[in-house]
Amino acid sequence: MDPRRLEMLLQLSRLGSMREVAEVLGTTTSTVSQQVAALAREVGTPLVEPVGRRVRLTPAGRRLADHAVTVLAALEEARLDLDPSAEPAGTVRVAAFATAVRRALLPAVAQLAERHPGVGLRIHEHEPAEALQLLASDDVDLALTYDYDLAPATFDPTVVTAPLGTAAWALGVPAGVDGGAGSARAVVGRFREADWIVNSRNTADEEVVRILASLAGFAPHVAHRADSLDLVQDMVAAGLGVGLLPADQPTIPQVALLPLHQPDVTLRAYAVTRRGRAAWPPLAAVLRLLEGATLT
Repeated sequence: MDPRRLEMLLQLSRLGSMREVAEVLGTTTSTVSQQVAALAREVGTPLVEPVGRRVRLTPAGRRLADHAVTVLAALEEARLDLDPSAEPAGTVRVAAFATAVRRALLPAVAQLAERHPGVGLRIHEHEPAEALQLLASDDVDLALTYDYDLAPATFDPTVVTAPLGTAAWALGVPAGVDGGAGSARAVVGRFREADWIVNSRNTADEEVVRILASLAGFAPHVAHRADSLDLVQDMVAAGLGVGLLPADQPTIPQVALLPLHQPDVTLRAYAVTRRGRAAWPPLAAVLRLLEGATLT
């Protein structure tokens, strides 16, 4: 199979339009159509089917596009192995939670420009479940996700995870409220009558809240949901309830953080790639930069 034809099929799986593939690869739509048709003859099965004025990949086409990612990555790795001075080149598509975008990916943009000018980033802000779904459908090359030690995530066997750090979380309450001391069960138990604020796009912190409340012998009343940690602080300051917040980040004066211990509440961050893809040189370059990043 011609690697260039595999590249066209892969781009078609991502872009969904032969015209867009032609624009990305600097060729014509008719050339893309001819090359994909030639690839179908090589493998002996249809790879695309018409849908109105557009086309979509057949099941066989989608499977071959999945293989194409690994094949093209291996070819790029071989090229670099034969020519170690060659620079990695390509665009790495990343889905990441907001803190990871701010603390790791945005600094990486400048570092990539300096160290690997041929590597670019395409960043999508998503919560873990959304990011992993995009990774599974090959809409991104890398997902930066998180879970909590009290509510561990279950990863599909088709992906590889690499830890990227941990961070303690605390209970955010209105300043001046006496939260007392003691274990997490005791601290949380003092807010059994309070309204609780949880994430609107991810269920992990709500699971943690319910586990802690269960240890304290009550079911929490989840009244509000917000995606932004800054907004959670504002809601706590307004007296709307209490909620989990990072223990190492500054708060506004109207919000206090109560430590949670025994059990601790620890957020864990991960870099997640599809199995066999991390060796692709542009992605490998990004992963190396993230090794020293603080995501939490």
